[in-house]
Amino acid sequence: MTSLQFISSDPTYFIGLCFVVSLLVGSFLNVVIYRLPVMMQREWESEIDNYLSEQTPPITDIDKQEEKEPLEKFNLMVPRSRCGECGTMIKAWQNIPVVSYLLLKGKCASCKTAISPRYPLIELATGLIAGLIAWKLFSTPFAACAGILFAYALIALFWIDYDTYLLPDSITLPLLWLGLILNTFNLFTDLHSAVIGAAAGYLSLWSIFWLFKLLTGKEGMGYGDFKLLAALGAWLGWQLLPVIIVLSSLVGAIVGVAMIIFGGHERGKPIPFGPYLAAAGLLAMIWGETINEVYLSFL
Repeated sequence: MTSLQFISSDPTYFIGLCFVVSLLVGSFLNVVIYRLPVMMQREWESEIDNYLSEQTPPITDIDKQEEKEPLEKFNLMVPRSRCGECGTMIKAWQNIPVVSYLLLKGKCASCKTAISPRYPLIELATGLIAGLIAWKLFSTPFAACAGILFAYALIALFWIDYDTYLLPDSITLPLLWLGLILNTFNLFTDLHSAVIGAAAGYLSLWSIFWLFKLLTGKEGMGYGDFKLLAALGAWLGWQLLPVIIVLSSLVGAIVGVAMIIFGGHERGKPIPFGPYLAAAGLLAMIWGETINEVYLSFL
């Protein structure tokens, strides 16, 4: 019996493998969530500097202008993870998902600064969500693996938007195209539904954006939200878009009001919509058809 046959012979093995692998991926997602916005910021600053350098220099003594020091190489792999307080490099055993946090009692091994519990929670949530998708789609392992990849992207987008109000094109656009490609094989829906879902997802929020702007003169959401909903439509089809929009809007409204009443959130301060879209997309991936049936029967 091959290893693949062994894993596919019982859902327990498959679900367990997806859970363990996804714990490790969750650790990498923590890196993506922190570093990708910083990389984007550096890229923007570099583009601005290049643009300004091409313009006519101002009437000043250019020779006396201070030159910027070259920045340390920074991407998803370099530099190695380190403590944000004391700068000590994190050893390999200290990067074991969840376990290392418990062994270190939630503190840096060197300076004893508290480590945010968000890191192990993201790792654990990634593992649990992947295990749930593996359980739900066990009969079609390829769809299960694709669904888990979908979940990884949404988890990263959830936290990046929560922290920075950004939904990077480097995640949303590949997610959109991958959904369309996979559905050429009718993996989650047929290609016709996927294409309409992508277009309807983008245009629905785009229309709301411009209607709100014409009425109020303000921008109610960002273009990243359009692209994310387009990606969700490409993966799940236009049929689940109403469920996704209703769920994300309902949860967003409840959380927003709660933040204003109990959290002291200023009324004029924006609240990112991407996390609610991402969460609704995950719910639709796992229980979308059931929710849709209940929703339609209620209507």
